[in-house]
Amino acid sequence: MDLDVLFVGTAGSVPSARRALPATLVRRGGDRLLFDCGEGTQRQLLRSTGLVELEEVFLTHFHADHVLGLPGMLKTYGLRGREQPLTVHGPEGLENLFRGLRPMLGRLPFELRLVELTPNAELVRDGYLLGAFEVDHGVRALGYAIVEDDRPGRFNEERARRLGVEPGPDFGRLQRGETVSVAGSDVHPGQVVGPPRAGRKVVLSGDTAPCDGTAAAAWRADLLVHEATFVEEEADRARATRHSTARAAAELAAGAEVALLALNHVSPRYGGRELLEEARAAFEPTIVPRDFDRVEIPFPERGSPAHVRAGAD
Repeated sequence: MDLDVLFVGTAGSVPSARRALPATLVRRGGDRLLFDCGEGTQRQLLRSTGLVELEEVFLTHFHADHVLGLPGMLKTYGLRGREQPLTVHGPEGLENLFRGLRPMLGRLPFELRLVELTPNAELVRDGYLLGAFEVDHGVRALGYAIVEDDRPGRFNEERARRLGVEPGPDFGRLQRGETVSVAGSDVHPGQVVGPPRAGRKVVLSGDTAPCDGTAAAAWRADLLVHEATFVEEEADRARATRHSTARAAAELAAGAEVALLALNHVSPRYGGRELLEEARAAFEPTIVPRDFDRVEIPFPERGSPAHVRAGAD
């Protein structure tokens, strides 16, 4: 099952010539989950993956730089004759937001579902759980964690053969957790199937000061996408605006033992190198992706998360 994260927009607050406003696309198998939808997101998608028929959008909070791309994208879907429903998730206040947007949106030809999430809400999907957690941004704001289900343990074919099990349907039954009978003796799954293997975890902080909620959600995540609006020289401003410095995000990632930290929400005052150097002093496995970069996340036994730069395919 493929899993990757595409950085559609990595700027913070205002766009720059190289960075669009916040939007991140998580792709798992056939699922496409968009987190935030800053101004220009539909054009960013057209330039990268194409404007896919998203089924779900997740908003971290309602500041303009995270939501203003949504009305235009919804109108484009309508003009294209979309019929399938689209669900927008967000913190409490989502319905009020869309009441204000209704005159702009007009009548859409597809069903628009609004789901307000509280902290610790969990959405069960096929093969994974999507959980919301509270972050510290001075307004109602959520981060999101995508946590895959445990996978069956590795099947030991050699041991099964030694126990008299022949390749074929009985191998499948054991892998599904069923007991099989061989020459009058039972062979149990625990004899030939290893312990369950953990799935993968991706955590997106949205805008936030470093906080316990993010640290808990990110524990041993394969990828933590965390904002870094400031460098440490502006730590006072970061605290006042409930944002993070690169060093603070890196220290949080180190404490949470994540495999890879990706910093986003980059202010136009920085090129990115300053953030990277500051963060790597506290946590070496850090990247500062640009728009259209992505991170591929294999299963742990197949390697570590890999930063793929735009145009490198």
